[in-house]
Amino acid sequence: MDETHNNRTSLAKGAKDIAKEAKRQASKNFNKAIDRATDEYSTHRSYNRFHNDEEEEDNYNSYSQQDQYNDDAANDDDGASSDATEGHDDEDEIYEGEYQGVPAYNNGKPQDGQVALGQPVSDSLKSHKELENERQADEEELAQQYELIMQECGHGRFQWQLFFVLGLALMSDGVEVFVVGFVLPSAETDMCVPNSGAGWLGSIVYLGMMFGAFFWGGLSDKVGRKQCLLISMTVNGFFAFLSSFVQGYSMFLLCRMVSGFGIGGAVPIVFSYFAEVLAREKRGEHLSWLCMFWMIGGIYASAMAWAIIPHYGWSFSMGSAYQFHSWRVFVVVCALPCVSAVVALTFMPESPRFYLEMGKHDEAWMVLKHIHDTNMRARGEPERVFTVNRIKIPKQLDELVEMQNESTNPVLKVFAKIRAEFRGIWSTFKKCFSPPVKDNTVKLAAVWFTLSFGFYGLSVWFPDVIKHLQADEYASRVKMHNSERIEDFTFNFTLENQIHRNGVFLNDRFIGMKFKAVTFIDSSFLNCYFEDVSSVGSSFKNCTIVDSFFYNTDIDDFKLTDSRVINSSFHHNKTGCQMTFDDDYSAYWVYFVNFLGTLAVLPGNIVSALLMDKIGRLSMLGGSMVLSGISCFFLWFGTSESMMIFMLCLYNGLSISAWNSLDVVTTELYPTDRRGTGFGFCNALCKLAAVLGNLIFGSLVGITKAIPILLASSVLVCGGLVGLRLPDTRANVLIHSACGEDVLQIGPFIHG
Repeated sequence: MDETHNNRTSLAKGAKDIAKEAKRQASKNFNKAIDRATDEYSTHRSYNRFHNDEEEEDNYNSYSQQDQYNDDAANDDDGASSDATEGHDDEDEIYEGEYQGVPAYNNGKPQDGQVALGQPVSDSLKSHKELENERQADEEELAQQYELIMQECGHGRFQWQLFFVLGLALMSDGVEVFVVGFVLPSAETDMCVPNSGAGWLGSIVYLGMMFGAFFWGGLSDKVGRKQCLLISMTVNGFFAFLSSFVQGYSMFLLCRMVSGFGIGGAVPIVFSYFAEVLAREKRGEHLSWLCMFWMIGGIYASAMAWAIIPHYGWSFSMGSAYQFHSWRVFVVVCALPCVSAVVALTFMPESPRFYLEMGKHDEAWMVLKHIHDTNMRARGEPERVFTVNRIKIPKQLDELVEMQNESTNPVLKVFAKIRAEFRGIWSTFKKCFSPPVKDNTVKLAAVWFTLSFGFYGLSVWFPDVIKHLQADEYASRVKMHNSERIEDFTFNFTLENQIHRNGVFLNDRFIGMKFKAVTFIDSSFLNCYFEDVSSVGSSFKNCTIVDSFFYNTDIDDFKLTDSRVINSSFHHNKTGCQMTFDDDYSAYWVYFVNFLGTLAVLPGNIVSALLMDKIGRLSMLGGSMVLSGISCFFLWFGTSESMMIFMLCLYNGLSISAWNSLDVVTTELYPTDRRGTGFGFCNALCKLAAVLGNLIFGSLVGITKAIPILLASSVLVCGGLVGLRLPDTRANVLIHSACGEDVLQIGPFIHG
């Protein structure tokens, strides 16, 4: 009887425990559903579609298998514990939005699409094509989720901070471009560069930019946007500063080439970096505003050139061997934006989109949380938490392979690392010519080349165009002196813009005076005395100098062309080519004209930023290139300086919209894993076109202006027509905005 009673009691207790356990599980699932619904209602966004729906079932099954009931006392304690913690679970102690060390794991293995930090995925059971397809699917899913995350982070203080920091880097690129044109005449004169070497300064800088754009752009897809931009800007700043002190023209060319190599990475990295922290509907407008810093760099360079270079007093010398003229001061001042960008960039984080692409989930989450918290604090809502717990990570296909025979030698390891990086850059570059972005790459390359050829070809050498126009006007006012004879006269004033033919100077004294653009032809100097004489742009052609004395002058063999020097002596001659800007109106005028031309870009920048998302990238790109080509064509009919200056301002104002829209389109047409490489390749073609335009325009500007202007006009129009055939990335923004939901439609050619 007692045994039967004990069995019934045990059966009742077991039934009671089963009922309590069922109730506890039901309460837990119900509370989770309530919390999930509350989260989705409060945030108006749902990230659950990016999670594994089977996670809860797996957790429930594993939990059921682990529950054991040992004895009656233990059951009573469990029951009491269940009553006390009913509807509560350890997982619920983590508050909403708290970082949980993602990604989540199942049985110690990462979920599909998630990778452990620093452990690339390797799946020997699948072909490479299957893995590529899986990665492509992960990329599209990540693009959708990342867009929702950026919308939750909002657009605020963080984006504006990064905007100004990257703006300084872009400003440095604009300064570098204009420094070439402004320094070119002064540097070549100061370093006694013959006409055969003229123009190499501009070409060598753009060659450095060309290789730099391709290298740094490709490297940024491998090691990160911020790190590559920091290194490239540091290289630019150091060698730009160093170039102001070197005296030889060859060393100056080398320093400017390396400086250009460094700044070449600015444009592709800056736009890729900034686009990856912007929501899609903000990209067009804010990338256009970012382009304004390039214009600010041009204005800064023009203003500094206008204020510094013509002031010959801003210089010093150490003997006759070391000369530090005002144009070198200008070079130092132009390196300041680059230094400022490097300092500011050290305080900014890496692109979270790049971190996700590399499988670094934790780092990306921390950066995104920083963006969210920074913007929320600026809005006065610090209590709002970052609700994202897990982010999709694309399947990692690259394997980390370390050669055993190289692991013991640090030098070999460094070279192996360099070779691996170059292979990676080349591999990513080849992907830019594979579907579905192959056609886009070819079209973008054509547009970049044509736009750059027209713009840089005219802009870099435009100071020389004005210089030749002024030279023609200057030559029309030349004073001619034929068969004159001057005896026992003292010249202590400036002779300017004169030609003396068949003259005779007997017992004359030239003391403390200047020859400016004075030419002596078939003239004779007998028993003359020259002291403290400067001869800028002057020469002695087929002259005879007899019994004369030269002290502290710059008259040397280069200026004595086919002349005979008989029984004459030269003492303490000035070495190097002498520069002077005293009363040089043309120097001020050239820099002021460039300042006006750069300032004319401002209206085009504002219009393109405001209308980028309204009329479309392609309409603005094609229309701007066609209109700028037409305005460039009318430069052919400019017969005066005022007409040329007006057409230059009009051309710059129209072409800037094409540049802005092209930057936006290029950024949006490439996926994240090849965005820097694709942009860098296009920008490298841009600099190659600048080199060709520089050489072509430089060889023809002194002969005729018809051919280079007609050529620039035709290529701009053709490039605009090609640009109209690119995919319109604006359509993706309109689809997203019109839906009014957190659903983003990703086309085959448009990437997040």
